Amino acid sequence: MEIISKILELTLSGIARYLVITIPVFAVFYIILRKYFKNLKIQEREAKRKDFIREIGNSLVSSLVMAVVAALTIFTPLIQYTQFYTGDEYPFWWSFVAAFIALVVHDTYFYWMHRIVHHRRIFKHVHLTHHKSTNPSPFASYSFHAFEAIAEALILPIVLFIIPMNPWSVFLFILGGFIINVYGHLGFEIMPKWFRHSFLFEVLNTSTHHNMHHSKFKGNYGLYLRVWDRMMGTEHPDYVKTYDKIQAKRFGKDKDKSISIPLNPLKGKIEKKLL
Repeated sequence: MEIISKILELTLSGIARYLVITIPVFAVFYIILRKYFKNLKIQEREAKRKDFIREIGNSLVSSLVMAVVAALTIFTPLIQYTQFYTGDEYPFWWSFVAAFIALVVHDTYFYWMHRIVHHRRIFKHVHLTHHKSTNPSPFASYSFHAFEAIAEALILPIVLFIIPMNPWSVFLFILGGFIINVYGHLGFEIMPKWFRHSFLFEVLNTSTHHNMHHSKFKGNYGLYLRVWDRMMGTEHPDYVKTYDKIQAKRFGKDKDKSISIPLNPLKGKIEKKLL
């Protein structure tokens, strides 16, 4: 069947994209230039090889699940009910605008979906898979339970239903979102010094922001933006202070103070409430 071949094609392309981006990034920060980037490390503790293997394995499964959702959306009659187009209905520049709008919509979708999977009745069955990476690496970007991978992938049909998008804008949306996701799970803070005192700091998430979510399990639910966390009061109160400490260490202003983000290990306990 054609749909099976399309699923296989999308799975292979998704895995290739995952590996082509995460492996070089991991190699640079965790192996080749590890000592050079040591002052950029968010958590002092080191993840283990078994953590990286688990993250890669989960991500390969997630790539398959996401490919299935994408194929069922684009290569079935469902596509005729979306705003997906392949002609010249819109100017070329619209591809970039559509991808940007899709990322903003995705941030809203992700925030509320993320809050839901943190509910005590769902967390241990679904989202715990992702939170096993208490000290995430780039490989954790797609490290989801299969059910969460479905929830993650549903953003594609959602944006196609509400935003006119062509293959190019879909590609930009998926690639751009994944690159930002890798940065969020990088484990190192690489934002330039000027970023802290710019308007962008008040709006955009950082690797520190999402890393704190992994280490503390609660708060900082946003994906690309700080907007929803700040509006809903779910941003961790120590986020800015932690970011500043890491940057002070990075730029040599706090050489004698190590940065340590205390963990909140499960130890058999799951969140008791939805923040």
